[in-house]
Amino acid sequence: MEKTDQTEQTEQTGVLDSAPAIEGETFSRVALTPAAVELLGTLRQVHGQLMFHQSGGCCDGSAPMCYPAGEFLTGPADVLLGVFTLPGDPATARLEFWISREQFEYWKHTLLTVYVVAGRGSGFSVEAPEGKRFLIRSTLLGG
Repeated sequence: MEKTDQTEQTEQTGVLDSAPAIEGETFSRVALTPAAVELLGTLRQVHGQLMFHQSGGCCDGSAPMCYPAGEFLTGPADVLLGVFTLPGDPATARLEFWISREQFEYWKHTLLTVYVVAGRGSGFSVEAPEGKRFLIRSTLLGG
């Protein structure tokens, strides 16, 4: 398997940074921990290509929802925050991370990192049957 720049970065820093998706930006706004990448690999085997959407939630500990790609409709009220190229099957490697435009206004000065914790989340996120849930932690950009 040919490694992408993002895969290399995972091995060097422990997290996988997204490619920038906001016009004019050259930095990542969202990252995945190794545990998140691993869980996404398991979920891709069941659901195929995936996507994240973050809506609501005021602070660290908010839960992004993970769906099969295209099952959550995005539009003008959403911002594509980053795009990942996950290791493994190239057919399901692309992972988009979306955030509601209103939520982006609160978090536009932060780097969001997706973690995995034990326990079932609420809603329709595909990781719920695994007994795990995704969780967001944030750090200030440039700080």
